[in-house]
Amino acid sequence: MPETLSSVVSDSITLLSDQDLYLFNEGSNYRMYETMGAHLVSRDGKSGAVFSVWAPNARQVSVIGSFNDWQTESAVLALRGNSGIWEGFVPGVTKGALYKFHIESRRHSYRVDKADPLGLMHEKPPRTASVVWDLEYQWGDAEWMKKRGERNSLRAPQSVYEVHLGSWMRVPEEHNRPLTYRETAPRLAEYVERMGFTHVEFLPVMEHPFYGSWGYQTTGYFAPTSRYGTPQDFMYLIDYLHQRGIAVILDWVPSHFPSDAHGLAYFDGTHLYEHADSRQGFHPDWKTHIFNFGRTEVRSFLMSSAMFWFDKYHIDGFRVDAVASMLYLDYSRKQNEWIPNKFGGRENLEAIDFLRRFNQEVYKEHPDIQTTAEESTSWPMVSRPVYLGGLGFGMKWDMGWMHDTLEYFKQDPIHRKYHHSKLTFRMLYSFQENFVLPLSHDEVVHGKGSLIGKMPGDEWNRFANLRLLFGYMYAQPGKKLLFMGDEFGQVREWAHDTSLEWHVLQFGTHSGVQKWVAELNRVYRSEPALHMLDTSPAGFEWVDCNDNLTSTISLLRKSETPEDTILIVCNFTPIPRLGYRIGVPRGGYWRELLNSDATEYGGTGAGNLGGVHALAEPEHGRPYSLRLTLPPLGALFLKAG
Repeated sequence: MPETLSSVVSDSITLLSDQDLYLFNEGSNYRMYETMGAHLVSRDGKSGAVFSVWAPNARQVSVIGSFNDWQTESAVLALRGNSGIWEGFVPGVTKGALYKFHIESRRHSYRVDKADPLGLMHEKPPRTASVVWDLEYQWGDAEWMKKRGERNSLRAPQSVYEVHLGSWMRVPEEHNRPLTYRETAPRLAEYVERMGFTHVEFLPVMEHPFYGSWGYQTTGYFAPTSRYGTPQDFMYLIDYLHQRGIAVILDWVPSHFPSDAHGLAYFDGTHLYEHADSRQGFHPDWKTHIFNFGRTEVRSFLMSSAMFWFDKYHIDGFRVDAVASMLYLDYSRKQNEWIPNKFGGRENLEAIDFLRRFNQEVYKEHPDIQTTAEESTSWPMVSRPVYLGGLGFGMKWDMGWMHDTLEYFKQDPIHRKYHHSKLTFRMLYSFQENFVLPLSHDEVVHGKGSLIGKMPGDEWNRFANLRLLFGYMYAQPGKKLLFMGDEFGQVREWAHDTSLEWHVLQFGTHSGVQKWVAELNRVYRSEPALHMLDTSPAGFEWVDCNDNLTSTISLLRKSETPEDTILIVCNFTPIPRLGYRIGVPRGGYWRELLNSDATEYGGTGAGNLGGVHALAEPEHGRPYSLRLTLPPLGALFLKAG
């Protein structure tokens, strides 16, 4: 060993205890970030950084960086026993220093420079080095953190605004650059608060090399992307939203990772994080690698990533991406392109076990958060507790509702009577899971067009249909999610490298939709019947789901107090229905809370002059009835009293 290395290895400062190493190899070190990666230290008159990395098949690992002119022999790390972890202290390293791990494999004379898998910050892409950093920050959201469990409760209103940070709003006069985290904070908080959303969900902010992946091809599982600022800048954004009473959900991608040379793939000359066999370790759709969930150290890595964002960034929830691709060994594969499990089945037993453990541990440590699965199949009990045989998620996206609903709305109204079951089928399964109703980014890209672009007819019909779609969505049991731009009827489909079409709000049709969504959110939040029993059959009751001839549905939403009951009637044709009779459980005056056809939203103004008195005439098995004017392509919300 060269003499210059003696201070690095033999006289080193270590952070990893034997217990840390044992738990890591066992698969139960859920806070690797506390001792691994790069940590600034100052002890016994020495200051610098302790570096550590898992590379069990390496012959030698060294730290190269801006502090040693990227020389591969000046900072060689020492192997810690049989753990596969290399660790060492490098004096003189300061915050902001760039670094990578230079790995010389015992296999095939393979040499590579890798970014730190546990790096807290990385260079702004396309550069790929990690950055020595700390997470010091003075949080101001103590009041929010005390009470966020109430806001995340399944009984609370949850209206989620899904945002891609790089394209929500840009600065055209400065080469169309995206806003920074700190610039975004006041603008996004003011907008979300004004619109009445309760949660913001960010598409993956973890560092990613390919911008066009929107963050879904992650390399930095412990670092927010540097495209918009530092870790502290991202903390500021979260802190700002929290202080305005807005919860923050992050999209997390434990299902797959990209093959970029500086990332996790083929890390130490072997398939360390991924399966070696492409039938298990390579994803044919995304051309990415699949984590080896059966490897204990990989479990420690992913579990630590999950815990990291809750511990250090005060995140209020995760939306876990592509869960279906984790559950099935034959996901998107043809015959003979996958390997059955030990019982001969198609279920990925290791991934199932990982997801259950993930949910158990994060809820144990942070019981006031929520995890939500993007799971597109009929896998049972996704959002049921592990002790009952479930996966343990708090909620699940209802992809079936989304597909059926959009397919229905694409139909010309004259044909909708033949597709009526697409509106009603959901209620056969709607309480089997705790559902979120998503109109997400996936529905407005790749040639699918915008939401307004999916609506049939002329301009008036398209906007009336869009308002009706949102009214129908808010009438359904389940939490709500809208992708940015949907709330004002963006015309073109979403593009990740340009701003939303904010300029269209100068037109009354678009500003009308925006006002409608804000009013839906206001009533949704203020009326217990629209959210309290979202996950219980007791909160929903059909009045008439069979009137396919007029393409009309009517239903009741209920809370635990009968006086809260709300009647919703939706007319999915452009024909006004005069004197339409609806059975109701109570007499008296039924006030019109919402009407999507009101002129302030861009409608015709058809309605019931603010409400209607119930008649003592039974209908639909109920003692009273209302005679209503149903506006064309309209949704009505009425409440007694």
